[in-house]
Amino acid sequence: MNDQSRILIIDDEEVVLDSCTRILKSGAYKIATATNGLLGLDLVKEFQPDLIYVDLKMPGISGIEVIEKIRDSDPTIVVIVITGFATVSSAVEAMKNGAYDFLPKPFTPDEFRLITQRGLDKRRLILETIQLRREKEMLREQFAAIVSHELKAPLGAVQQNLYVLVNELSNQLTEDQRARFGRMQTNISDLINLILTWLRVLSVDVMKIRENFKPTAISTIMSKATESVLPQATRKDVEIMPSVKEPLPLVNGDEGTLVETVVNILSNAIKYSRPGSQIILKAEEIENNIVISVADTGIGISKEELPFIFNDFYTGKDGQKIEKSSGLGLAISRRIIEAHNGSVSVKSELGKGATFIIRLPELINT
Repeated sequence: MNDQSRILIIDDEEVVLDSCTRILKSGAYKIATATNGLLGLDLVKEFQPDLIYVDLKMPGISGIEVIEKIRDSDPTIVVIVITGFATVSSAVEAMKNGAYDFLPKPFTPDEFRLITQRGLDKRRLILETIQLRREKEMLREQFAAIVSHELKAPLGAVQQNLYVLVNELSNQLTEDQRARFGRMQTNISDLINLILTWLRVLSVDVMKIRENFKPTAISTIMSKATESVLPQATRKDVEIMPSVKEPLPLVNGDEGTLVETVVNILSNAIKYSRPGSQIILKAEEIENNIVISVADTGIGISKEELPFIFNDFYTGKDGQKIEKSSGLGLAISRRIIEAHNGSVSVKSELGKGATFIIRLPELINT
């Protein structure tokens, strides 16, 4: 941290407050002290500390209560417990409630200085991480604006002019020229669709998805997703075999984005399946989770590639590409499922197909 590092010490023993202040006196810190939890919590708002030392056993509200209130007020503040009641159970409870570290009394000046520095380093890392996330979000927003305005709009204008040109020159074009125009229109359409997919990735807002949460039936999700990909499956002569182990509990989710996720995974399964094969789409309840699986018998995924398939723009090795892909469908699906407090994973072997597994927490009736 810098010269402005602020440390608050909350302890009902004056000797502890005095000794801690003296130990840190030579450092570049601003120090405040409080003799009980309530005074300490008042100082948290006024003093805005980076690091707080809290005694577990104090008159009035306990150290654990103080830690909980600090965590609710500002979870970026680093809290270290100091106590003479140094038992494993008290340490574990303090850590569960948000304490970063645990220092039993009595402690040496060197121990206190070391743990102070570690706590301030932790605080710095927390703040840097938050700042990096903010910068990342700003870059995403700026990139979305650039993509939409600087790329999508001009391409759309070119596409529109091509349509007009082909119509105006329809009586003068040779078959070869007409074919060239057709290829240009197709290529531009592909670029526009790719840009729209990029924008979809950038627009996956976890908080907005959660605003639309409501009790949702998985059978409805599966039915709508299957209907959506049916034309693609029919063209490739791939049969989708749905199986739902009813009755299934509902999930708390956003129907639209969940359908999108299953569609993305089913589309991939169709893409990499062999003509005449089947895809098993199954939903069941396992240990308070609704588990949706999509299993195909297609070309499969190599062990080397499995860790990367949910990354943005990852499209696999050239030898495993069957159709053109933006490499964004699975990345979007992962973000959507994580917004639902769930997980998505895959099991696969090269040449033996793949099984994608979505886990969503079931809705608990209250």
